[in-house]
Amino acid sequence: MSKNLIIVESPTKASTLSKFLSNEYSVIATKGHIEDLPKSKLGIDVENGFNPEYEILKDKSKVLKEIQKDLKGVENLYIATDPDREGEAIGWHILRTLKINDKVKISRITFHEITKNALNEALKNPGNLNMNLVNAQQARRVLDRIVGYKLSPLLWKKIRYGLSAGRVQSAALNLIVKREREIENFTPEEYWNLSCEVSINNNVVNFNLSKINGKKAVIKSKESADNIETEVQSGELDFKDIKKTDLKRNPKPPYTTSTLQQDSNIRLGFSSKKTMLLAQKLYEGVNIDGNNVGLITYMRTDALFLSKNAIEEIRNSILKNYSEKYLPKSPNIYKNKSKLSQEAHEAIRPTDINKKPEDLKQYLDKDLLRLYEMIWRRALSSQMNPSISENKRLVLDIKYKNNIYTFLSSFSQIKFDGYTKVYNYFVKKDENILDFPFDNIKDIDKKNIKYLKTLKEQHFTEPPPRYNDASLIKECEKSGIGRPSTYSTIISTLLNRGYVERKEKLFFPTDVGVVVSDFLEKYFSKIVDVEFTSDMESDLDNIAGGKLDWVKVISDFYYPFEKDIEEKTNTIDKGDITKLGDTDELCPECGAKMFIKLGRYGKFLSCSRYPDCKGMKSIEDNGSSSNIETDELCPKCGANLVMKKGRFGEFYACSNYPTCKYTKSLKEREKKILEIDCPECGKGKIVEMKNKRGQIFYGCSNYPKCHFTTNSLEKING
Repeated sequence: MSKNLIIVESPTKASTLSKFLSNEYSVIATKGHIEDLPKSKLGIDVENGFNPEYEILKDKSKVLKEIQKDLKGVENLYIATDPDREGEAIGWHILRTLKINDKVKISRITFHEITKNALNEALKNPGNLNMNLVNAQQARRVLDRIVGYKLSPLLWKKIRYGLSAGRVQSAALNLIVKREREIENFTPEEYWNLSCEVSINNNVVNFNLSKINGKKAVIKSKESADNIETEVQSGELDFKDIKKTDLKRNPKPPYTTSTLQQDSNIRLGFSSKKTMLLAQKLYEGVNIDGNNVGLITYMRTDALFLSKNAIEEIRNSILKNYSEKYLPKSPNIYKNKSKLSQEAHEAIRPTDINKKPEDLKQYLDKDLLRLYEMIWRRALSSQMNPSISENKRLVLDIKYKNNIYTFLSSFSQIKFDGYTKVYNYFVKKDENILDFPFDNIKDIDKKNIKYLKTLKEQHFTEPPPRYNDASLIKECEKSGIGRPSTYSTIISTLLNRGYVERKEKLFFPTDVGVVVSDFLEKYFSKIVDVEFTSDMESDLDNIAGGKLDWVKVISDFYYPFEKDIEEKTNTIDKGDITKLGDTDELCPECGAKMFIKLGRYGKFLSCSRYPDCKGMKSIEDNGSSSNIETDELCPKCGANLVMKKGRFGEFYACSNYPTCKYTKSLKEREKKILEIDCPECGKGKIVEMKNKRGQIFYGCSNYPKCHFTTNSLEKING
């Protein structure tokens, strides 16, 4: 029996750590939270300091018994949950629920990468649980529970049963709805771009109109464009200047959670949820030659700095593989710009920079490898020299009577590729077009100048783009909505609640989402207000820093909010909320105008005289709900599931069809994929499911190729 017991959350993490330790240590996983607030009631004692009434989760009783059993004979107990507020809280809940002998020494250890060196260093420097972090997590949980349990019943009464409201998610939903309104109300404006081609010393050079009489050129009609074309074709050409400048482009800092999710969405096409699932696997450990190896540091962080050892390893790698000219004289240091930056984690980086992506190709599947390579390239390039481009700009004035039209022609050529040697995601395709044939204005022979033609292009201003995963996360971070660890959850919640739809990777608010958002903005504007949400995050940070009392923060919010709920319950008219718009349709019962309203099953036409007249009509489905991308992942291949419409109604299918032909019905319970290999085929993962009678059983994700099923995990583990 081991003298030392280490408790973590993840079985994969436990397996990886076990490989580094002697027989004197054992590692066990809680598989997430041990206890939480009850689902059936508020679970907060408002009258007694907002004391949470925690309950042990039903599926964790067995885990607790196993941990309690392993505690026998233990001298040292180490809490090694993740190094953030959530991990600190899980550790605290573990100690609350266990019966621990007074002789057992309890310590908290943290590490930001799952490697042998990091674990040994943590064991040499044990500490204690940070109750400030625990209280910050507890405050967030209590705050979100209050908002959800107080607001949701009001939504049931005033809109329809089953709706729910969340503090952070509602603010994000409001961003999406406001953007949709901007798009709907946008009026395109016509404008024209004008350019010309000039032959200089037998070189054809393109110039773009920049200014008219010293002011920015604004051409709003074809008539104006035609007039300018006539004048410049007849005008006098005068080359004013050639300006040469060197443009330095500095490397990007290593990834934070936010920038990783944004880049993964833009460069790789991954949703935020998929990105975090893949990053979790890379962090906890991947099987390499029979051993679980953690490949990246902790993936929930908003810090930009790297440890001294990491910087030294990266600089040595640059010198060895790319030569001295790519290595700065001193390390590149990055500082956080966000005022809400919190725990002092490292940025996301490989645990060993010498593990090149090509060396791991045989061990990682395609998506894991692509994400690892992006992280590896970003971290390595962050310590390289800037790229340098030589820019040349030729200024041409064309004079006609009292008008002077200023045209510009610019050329760029890369002189030194710098960090883009490794990280070239941000290099524009048109860079390094060609070498500008002139270095000095004297090189231009006026005898060899010929105006060739004018080019005109009509354009229209465009509305702001809809949010995708990357832009929504960027806006949330900019506005102070949520935290790095919550962005993926925010998006998943909005999708799962049916408040937004993802179509072609863009977010569209549903009718339900619009009604809920408008309701909250009109009657509870504080909840969706960006400034309030950001200020609350600051308060949570101050709780984590020991500067604020969490009970006071909750109290200051709760009592005005509770009063507001009571008042709005008695004064809000449901009919005004569910109205979506006017129509020209007439009521079949009384002939009055009909409104578009939101009902339990979607939109319908209702008489404007309701409830005096109860006339109604259905609205034909336009098919807008088909082919909607969800945030749920295919259990067979990991791609996103898409909601489709078939002859028998709506169903879920894999977006990777026809390569993957997985489908499931809307009524089928979402499957929970466990980190357990199938004992029969060894290729699939064990999936937790429910049968028609609601009983839980376990099967292989590789079905129908593998038909393994069992009603007990003990049979798999044993």
